Amino acid sequence: MKGQFFPYADENISDKPPYLTYGLILVNVLVFIFSFIDFEGIVTTYGFIPTNPSLLAVFTSMFLHAGILHIFVNMWYLYIFGDNIEYAFGRIKFLLFYIASGVFALSFHFITDMTSGLPVVGASGAVSGVLGAYLILLPHMKIKAIGFYTLWKLPTYVIIGSWFVLQLILAFVSAFTDWSNVAFWAHIGGFVFGAMIGFIYNKQLWVKLFRRYRKQI
Repeated sequence: MKGQFFPYADENISDKPPYLTYGLILVNVLVFIFSFIDFEGIVTTYGFIPTNPSLLAVFTSMFLHAGILHIFVNMWYLYIFGDNIEYAFGRIKFLLFYIASGVFALSFHFITDMTSGLPVVGASGAVSGVLGAYLILLPHMKIKAIGFYTLWKLPTYVIIGSWFVLQLILAFVSAFTDWSNVAFWAHIGGFVFGAMIGFIYNKQLWVKLFRRYRKQI
């Protein structure tokens, strides 16, 4: 989930607490803590392995993480960007969207690396879906980020756009080398799925925001 910029705040389109986003973060953290009971065994059993695919693992793998940095980055991105997408979709639809993004991401990884025997874990695919939807729905939203030893306040299309370009580059590099075990194609799959759903909801969101704005006048 790394990129040229590391976001630390954005503007909110709702003043309502994003309870579902917080709930997803909590579940991921609790599962991560629980996994230390038998970390290797749990990751091997419930992680998604392309050479031995399991329907159960498709869902369990997106709540497991390989380490503290892994879960921190994923949950941080979900915390920053999840609230606005939760508001745009509504809680139930956002939950379905989040899970569907993870499923699509794993499916894309499976297609691109069927011979891998390594278990894939992490919420990266689902969070990438959130980023894809965010880019389409809120392309000009100002995001505060740290990058190149400087603080920035840049629009979504710069922050998330640069992240996606980096994922593409790393995905193609990893396809021809063994330098990384990161499932970059899962990131891309989740992102593309989120962007597609974002296109569908784009018109509905602007109508919703316009009505909210009129009530405030």
